[in-house]
Amino acid sequence: MRRAGTALLAATACLAALSGAPAWAGSPGPAESPAAATTATTAAVVPQCTGTAPIVCHADVPPGTYDVTAVLGGAQAGSTGVTAESRRTMLAATPTAAGQRLIRSFTVNVREPEGEPTGPSGSPGLDLAFGGDAPRLAGLKVTEVTKASEVSEATKVTEVSEATKTTPGRRHQLFLGGDSTVCDQLTAPYTGWGQQLPQFFRRGLSVANYADSGESSGSFLADPRLFATMRPLIRPGDTVLVQFAHNDKQTTAADYRANLGALLDGVPARGGKPVLVTPIVRRWFNDDGTLDNATALHINGLGVNLPAEMRSLAAERGVPLIDLTALTKRLVEELGPEGSKRLYLYDEARDNTHTSAHGATEFARLVLGELRAQRLVPAGVLR
Repeated sequence: MRRAGTALLAATACLAALSGAPAWAGSPGPAESPAAATTATTAAVVPQCTGTAPIVCHADVPPGTYDVTAVLGGAQAGSTGVTAESRRTMLAATPTAAGQRLIRSFTVNVREPEGEPTGPSGSPGLDLAFGGDAPRLAGLKVTEVTKASEVSEATKVTEVSEATKTTPGRRHQLFLGGDSTVCDQLTAPYTGWGQQLPQFFRRGLSVANYADSGESSGSFLADPRLFATMRPLIRPGDTVLVQFAHNDKQTTAADYRANLGALLDGVPARGGKPVLVTPIVRRWFNDDGTLDNATALHINGLGVNLPAEMRSLAAERGVPLIDLTALTKRLVEELGPEGSKRLYLYDEARDNTHTSAHGATEFARLVLGELRAQRLVPAGVLR
């Protein structure tokens, strides 16, 4: 949460601009209607903004969930993308014609640490960066939905019996548990697919990414900063995606299944919906242009085919499965040894495991497709 400067971007004018801004170009859907911004929220926060390219805005707020509504556009044509906190992409590059105004809204999970749970804390509050080729920001409003402390207190009262009760208008969360290929990476060019996922959602759902570099199915359970911290925050209606395998290099099949089972058991107890996600493939080609080998497909040092074990467990437990191994294998093979380099950090670091911002976005798009096809998140929050 790199803090912005103290210059105010016409704060009162920003707030006023929201109500007087033109309607959407095209059909925005109800989730991005300006009138919806006040539903199930409390106090609005006036952010401080500075700069022109990027425009960096900061709001002094505690950890929690916040709706953000921005009016994009200006007298000149522009193209504006939005990132939040530790390089999370909230909005892809959005073009505006000269004189055009577009309203775009999204929901942000503010937490400490702001990125990887075992990483640096960052700075307090909410940070937004409006970048792109020619960023144009005409108005901005940040509205508190819930404080993390309020959710934490609420979770002390209830387990399964109360978990079936929902809070009217509450923002749903999409929790992520995983490793470095999923997490909010602090330093570019490293980018997790979970870091790119928020751009595909409107206001109404926030992504709470608790993935952490170097974690296995066992260490995510053992470290109190990870699942033990995430689990009490899960509320009825939330979805939890779980991807582990990259660091389960010496994990037995029995232990792997037991670890995943423990994660699966912990989510429904809070009223959430667990979803298993097989790992993204490593870019490790055979001479025939396929990825049919142990390195690429996560058959570990003990000979355990980890994606196959996850598929089997999902079928046994009746748990939804996103077969990201199969989806990324198909994409990487279609692109071939040369074209697939852009997905990973091959050119930058000869890294065939971790993804570039482009690759993370493409893999997040595959996850999005499954979230939509399997109806794992409310349809109204999809952008």
